[in-house]
Amino acid sequence: MRGPRRGFRLLAASAAVALAVWTPLPLVPAAAGATELGEQTSFLRAPWKLRWRTYYSTVFDRGGEYYVTIEMPEEAGAGLGALEIRQISGADWRFSFDDSRTRAFLGQPRREGPPVPVQASFNDASRLFRISFPTPPTPGQTVTVALRPWSNPSSADVYQFSVVAFPAGPNPVAQQVGIARMSIYELVDF
Repeated sequence: MRGPRRGFRLLAASAAVALAVWTPLPLVPAAAGATELGEQTSFLRAPWKLRWRTYYSTVFDRGGEYYVTIEMPEEAGAGLGALEIRQISGADWRFSFDDSRTRAFLGQPRREGPPVPVQASFNDASRLFRISFPTPPTPGQTVTVALRPWSNPSSADVYQFSVVAFPAGPNPVAQQVGIARMSIYELVDF
């Protein structure tokens, strides 16, 4: 029985040395209420309430908008500096967006509040939207981003988009908000 006891003692000694050497990095308040950890800005409580809506849901529909609504928790600790929205599934990987018409506002679709300035870009090859907020929405606010496709996808399917949030501040740490789903249907004649 000497073997197992000796192994346990070595493991305990190694853990004690590791804990003695480990020094936690201090949390330092940053500008705008953000939290910095080792020169990176992070949310204290990341946004996690996400809703995707469109009122045009058939193939090739034109003139529609895709609304991405995010509720910022009161305890977020930082404003919303940017979003990344990436298509991760769906039959059509070629439908494109007019990123120059991307807009944002406080509130919900069809109950729009004041506009929020945005800078947006869309990379067609990687299917990635990058939206930054020069004036970040603050904790406790609900913000909606409206994306404008040239037309809906050409194939009926369930399209999924990964949504990642970045806090406002230097060296922001990305936080996965969730996966948004959008159903596009075939136009059926009766």
